[in-house]
Amino acid sequence: MLRTLCLCLAILTTGCATRTSSSVDMVSGIIVTPNDITDRRYQALGDIHVTVSKTTVFNSDPTEAKVEEALREKAADLGANAVVFARYGAVTMTLTSYGAMEGAGRAVRFVP
Repeated sequence: MLRTLCLCLAILTTGCATRTSSSVDMVSGIIVTPNDITDRRYQALGDIHVTVSKTTVFNSDPTEAKVEEALREKAADLGANAVVFARYGAVTMTLTSYGAMEGAGRAVRFVP
């Protein structure tokens, strides 16, 4: 019984996703701006929305930098080069977290 419990705990706490250096480079190269980009043509891929949560009292508070990173990751999943019209919400308490901050923007891909 104890072995089964330990095995289940190990499986639940092991992360399923990995980040390679190429995926990190792709995410870090994405521009996030609260304004429009007017010096380059782009195609809008869609509006995106993210929430960064503080799941335990021991985690650090959500910040605009963490929301910006989440916006970059979501934009990268869509194949975007940038996020325009980025907006950040205030930190709020929810029933499932000790604090959460939302962010939104429009994912875009530059065109020649």
